[in-house]
Amino acid sequence: MCLAIPMQVKKRDEFLGVVELDGVEREVSLMLEPDAQVGDWVLVHAGYAIGVVDEEEAKATVALLREAAMLVGEA
Repeated sequence: MCLAIPMQVKKRDEFLGVVELDGVEREVSLMLEPDAQVGDWVLVHAGYAIGVVDEEEAKATVALLREAAMLVGEA
């Protein structure tokens, strides 16, 4: 199973971008999503932005991931 994390594009330069979630920044390739702009939310997997999602969907997904992490931490 693969997992992609929603992150917000903070900077971009050609086909590279810097994305951020909760203060954690990562450099990612934007080659698969060349139209992604600063401020967009993208799904990040293995160093690549693989999809663009709207902010509402991104935040809902992050909330579910946080909830799952809390449940695992309680086990």
